[in-house]
Amino acid sequence: MRGAMRTLVVYYSRTGNTKKVAEAISGVLKCDMEEIFDTKNRTGLLGFLRSGMEATFNMTTKLKEIKNDPAQYDIVIVGTPIWSHKISSPIRTYLSRNKNNLKNVALFCTYGSAIADKIIDTVEAMCGKRPLDFLKVTMDEVMEGTYHEKARAFAYGLLRI
Repeated sequence: MRGAMRTLVVYYSRTGNTKKVAEAISGVLKCDMEEIFDTKNRTGLLGFLRSGMEATFNMTTKLKEIKNDPAQYDIVIVGTPIWSHKISSPIRTYLSRNKNNLKNVALFCTYGSAIADKIIDTVEAMCGKRPLDFLKVTMDEVMEGTYHEKARAFAYGLLRI
């Protein structure tokens, strides 16, 4: 897959943590980036509870229109927060809508106390292809700013594929 790969980083971020990691990856790769916007209010305690419930029950949501067509990219790097040990409902919606337009996928997630290693299997089942790589970043790593090296190594690893 070497050569000039067209790459897109697409992510959803409720609190801004996933956005920081997306920006770090996109900065290394110098590629397009798109934030997914949900139509639901996810702020505060009610938004937190709604998000957890939707993830628990594998629900989708209504998204605002996306700008970039994933079919135009050789690799789409998908970023999601972990909610209730699962991918976020906005990313679940994005993947279910675009699964046939994804040539190759890589995955990164941000999470708090419990890691959800199974989300790579979820993404593979939804897209019909195994992610090329998987980066996990804790909320503590984001808060402390120590995620940059992991994001850089992840991005450089994708360049070598």
